[in-house]
Amino acid sequence: MEGDFTPLKIREILDLVPHRYPFLLVDRVIECDFKTRIVGIKNVSYNEAYFQGHFPEHPVMPGVLVVEAMAQVGVLLLFSTLSDYKSKLVYFSGIDRCRFRQKVVPGDQIRLEVIATKNRGSFYQMKAEAFVDGTMVAEAELSCAIVDRS
Repeated sequence: MEGDFTPLKIREILDLVPHRYPFLLVDRVIECDFKTRIVGIKNVSYNEAYFQGHFPEHPVMPGVLVVEAMAQVGVLLLFSTLSDYKSKLVYFSGIDRCRFRQKVVPGDQIRLEVIATKNRGSFYQMKAEAFVDGTMVAEAELSCAIVDRS
């Protein structure tokens, strides 16, 4: 994926990550430097399965899914640097300093910004932030490990 950046649409995202409906939480990647920074988009629709039970009268996107969306964008950044990404998986190893600042509701578009801050072999740390209409809705420091799929 390295080189000049062209925004990634859903087909390219599906090629890069193993996630599928209902757990694919990234609709588009709009920025990536192929080293340390990436920006993705999640369009939040009332049709998302979790809204059936996460307060049908007052639908709110679960905070853990906002964190998962940030993590998936981080995976796209890590995989953009690997030629053998199809043989790899990324597992969470930690979530630190996580804060939810605003609720996310149907109709929102989340801008997911992730910066890789540390790398030790196959272990990575990332700073992730989520915004709706320019207002931060969540932030976290994410740790993960890249492992072989086999």
